[in-house]
Amino acid sequence: MAANRRPTLADVAREVGVSAKTVSRVLNEDGPASARTREQVLAAVARLGFQPNLMARNIRVGGPDTTVGLVIPDLGNPFFGAVARGIEDTVGVRGLTLLMGSSADDPDRERALTDKFLARRISILMVVPSVGASHAHLKSHRDAGLPVVFLDRPGAGLTADSVVSTNRTGAHDGVAHLVAHGHRRIAFVGDLPTRLYTRRERLAGYREALREAGLPDDPALITNAHDQHGASAATARLLERADPPTALFAGNNIAALGIVTELARSRRKDVAVVAFDDVPLAEALEPALTVVAQNPEEIGRAAAATALARLDGDRSRARTVTVPTRLISRGSGEQRLAARHGA
Repeated sequence: MAANRRPTLADVAREVGVSAKTVSRVLNEDGPASARTREQVLAAVARLGFQPNLMARNIRVGGPDTTVGLVIPDLGNPFFGAVARGIEDTVGVRGLTLLMGSSADDPDRERALTDKFLARRISILMVVPSVGASHAHLKSHRDAGLPVVFLDRPGAGLTADSVVSTNRTGAHDGVAHLVAHGHRRIAFVGDLPTRLYTRRERLAGYREALREAGLPDDPALITNAHDQHGASAATARLLERADPPTALFAGNNIAALGIVTELARSRRKDVAVVAFDDVPLAEALEPALTVVAQNPEEIGRAAAATALARLDGDRSRARTVTVPTRLISRGSGEQRLAARHGA
């Protein structure tokens, strides 16, 4: 066998001196084989490093693959990495393997990825929906028993299980925290597109907190950015206003990184910041970053547990699992307005 070629079923059969069909029977446990033959086949498999093609086998016998398909918007976002870790830890106990792909928040790319996963006859499908995507095409698969779970955002065109954070409540709590420290002009730096479910929910929480405090909802203080550079530029524009905000609420972790980068660049330590989502090294910043922390690993675990229950025969109505957020005070959100004026 060539050194650069993957061993095949035929190689194992030749090594043992039996037919490929006999090797297949041993590996799939679907036919008679003596104890000695079984021992020889398994030893040859280990010696050659042969890996059975589970996908081909499952398609042949009409069963599902032992994989879970996960579609996320961005492989580089640590939030979704933590979600995937929670899923993988949970499904791994059941012998399932996680496969993951990025949609880049593009509905067409999301559809292409889900179609590829479905072609593998995956055991579970999990999707972080893209804005504008329709999931009606998954109905026949779900009705045939495929567990479908939406993460972080609800799907569209399909009634299915979903797992989300307390986006509105968390944003409300973060903005109310700034109000409690004396701030009256609080800007919102949210994600794009503006139709994004999480962005809409967090903006609603922001507005609720202002309304409760009797503060005006100033459209000039609401801005958006989809990446760190855009959030930095949006922060600079807000602070250049004649009546700039004294505090900033970041709609997600990417916006938070852009905000703190701009504040550091402009040497502004007099602006309070609360971010939705924790960020790496948040405690190492000066001041340390106050956040409304989600629990992405719990989101992943909850989604996986829901899907496994469906896999085990749960046919109850679709449900939404809501994972709570929590406010973590570290310093940036506790800067009182008076401090700006030297008090």
